[in-house]
Amino acid sequence: MTETFTKPCIGFIGLGVMGGPMALNLVTAGYPLVVLDLVPDKVAELTTAGARAGTSVAELAREADVVMTSLPGPAQVRELGCGPDGLIRNMRAGSSWIDLSTNNLEVCRELESLAAEHDIGLLDAPVSGGDEGSRAGTLTVVVGGDAELYERMLPVLQVIGEHIEHLGPNGAGYTAKIAQVMLCYVHTLALGEAMMLGVRGGVNVDKMLAIISNSAAYSYASERYGPCLLDGDYDPSFTLGLSLKDLRLALELAKSVDTDLPVCELVTNNYATACERYGNDANHLMAVRLLEESHNTWLRSESQGNNNS
Repeated sequence: MTETFTKPCIGFIGLGVMGGPMALNLVTAGYPLVVLDLVPDKVAELTTAGARAGTSVAELAREADVVMTSLPGPAQVRELGCGPDGLIRNMRAGSSWIDLSTNNLEVCRELESLAAEHDIGLLDAPVSGGDEGSRAGTLTVVVGGDAELYERMLPVLQVIGEHIEHLGPNGAGYTAKIAQVMLCYVHTLALGEAMMLGVRGGVNVDKMLAIISNSAAYSYASERYGPCLLDGDYDPSFTLGLSLKDLRLALELAKSVDTDLPVCELVTNNYATACERYGNDANHLMAVRLLEESHNTWLRSESQGNNNS
């Protein structure tokens, strides 16, 4: 006999570039949804789609069967989860929290311990795939936590993601996300350098990107970010500050597991310099603009103007 899945009431906190589309996909799929965000317009977008606006973290925590969070980083996850008016102390025993954020292992262990004290199921389930994947519901979701809880929550995760992997106990999801996103930033800067080398050596920039994209040098970065460099918009979907936060999490994780990451250190320094020059809220590909400015050479398609000094 097939077991019927009853859609739980979901409380969703964090309606940013990634969280907003994920929440919208959940309400579109018919899940009862209560939402919270610091930006009223983000909440309004979801209530228009059929969600209900929460009044406080504590109220949302008490009402929801499952809480999902998409937050900037460890400090926000800790504050939201562990405080007296936070999630864990106000969630009902037996309910579950799925954290979709990029987090560190120190905060993960705090959450794990406190959740166990209050009989709260906890999954770390950070996502990858960018704003496009978030809107399409095709994200990659890497999950750490209890295997039985993962199986129970899988129908919920399948609404937001297409590639979903349970990797082990709590912390495994966070670790995998940090490792793969670190590589993405390395690829991004390497893409900029490869394009710059080709252009400075006399190769047309559009043809240089095409060569990269149709060779062993191909990567997600070349497909997704190469055109953004050619257009000169530096991709507004993500910020330099959040990129630097992720890279520093990678170095922090590396230190905790006694691993040297010399390339990551170089890339982190580049992003730190870009943040100092352009600001944390600048588009993340402004990290490549440092290279362009230092050579007075712009990686622009011919339709965007002359790319050479």
